[in-house]
Amino acid sequence: MSNEQLPATLLEAVRYFSDPDTCLNFMASFRWPDGVRCPRCGSDQVTFLEKARVWKCRGKHAAQKFSIKTGTIMEDSPIGLEQWLPAIWLITNAKNGISSYEIHRSLGVTQKTAWFLLHRIRLAMQNGSFEKMSGTVEADETLIGGKARFMHADRKARTLKKGRGSAGKAIVMGLLERHGIDKSQKVIDTLDYDPKKDKKASRVKTTVIPHTKRKIVQGEIRAHVEPGSEIFTDALASYQGLDPDYMHQFVDHAETYVSGRVHTNGMENFWSLLKRSIKGTYVSVEPFHLFRYLDEQSFRFNERKHTDSERFMDVVSSIVDKRLTYKELTGEHLPASDPSHN
Repeated sequence: MSNEQLPATLLEAVRYFSDPDTCLNFMASFRWPDGVRCPRCGSDQVTFLEKARVWKCRGKHAAQKFSIKTGTIMEDSPIGLEQWLPAIWLITNAKNGISSYEIHRSLGVTQKTAWFLLHRIRLAMQNGSFEKMSGTVEADETLIGGKARFMHADRKARTLKKGRGSAGKAIVMGLLERHGIDKSQKVIDTLDYDPKKDKKASRVKTTVIPHTKRKIVQGEIRAHVEPGSEIFTDALASYQGLDPDYMHQFVDHAETYVSGRVHTNGMENFWSLLKRSIKGTYVSVEPFHLFRYLDEQSFRFNERKHTDSERFMDVVSSIVDKRLTYKELTGEHLPASDPSHN
């Protein structure tokens, strides 16, 4: 299906995906543009069983029958495509996120089902790219957690007993690759001006870190940023020592927030969006699941210049070969191969 044929608004999406047959044809044509193939053996010798709405592979192997959900984030879900697809549309295009209670009310499923559904969609939002950042990169960290003045007296006493205001909070580190023309430059060399670069959006990568010591902070930068790039940070001592491999400059927030091109305002803007979604929409996020909400907000930030339908298709194109069970989600079973839980 071409982008011209896709729904452009939420209302159009709800109408378009209200028919189960339309949903099935849409997903089949998108997933198998050259004809349906068995997701287990790759054979195109398959027969559609219309009554059961599944296909049967003629190959001799276990589990010959498969559905459009097999091998995707939707596998084993009793929820129909006419509910899954609008849910994907809602979460990918809600600037401040959308709660499981709102999905529960909008789609007519239980809140528990909506919560599980949203986390599986967040899995499809993960950026698995190994491409490193380059050029000018901002690095910054922030704390995620409740403020002491809003805590119950008992919890407040336990938290403050552990140390400073960071006690009991999760630490998140972010990297932002700048794009576009730096508006802080008073003079722009017209010979170096690239209109394509001006239109390209800055992108971020975020991760939960155990602490802000030099080994962790610099390890993240070296893992995700090309050597020779400009690195702009605040005055945190853990960033010192990047100079041999990077052009490192920092700004001391005790004195100023901007020094020419040197600032971390791009990351500060992202932290504002992230905390607005957590505080305003999700209210409380368990540290165990925080990385999933980071994936969600990073995806929307990185794809902010796309249309609603383009963001929707970006997520739909990433649902294959990803699986999240309820036991994994609730911590009853954590696969050893998943680095996100380490």
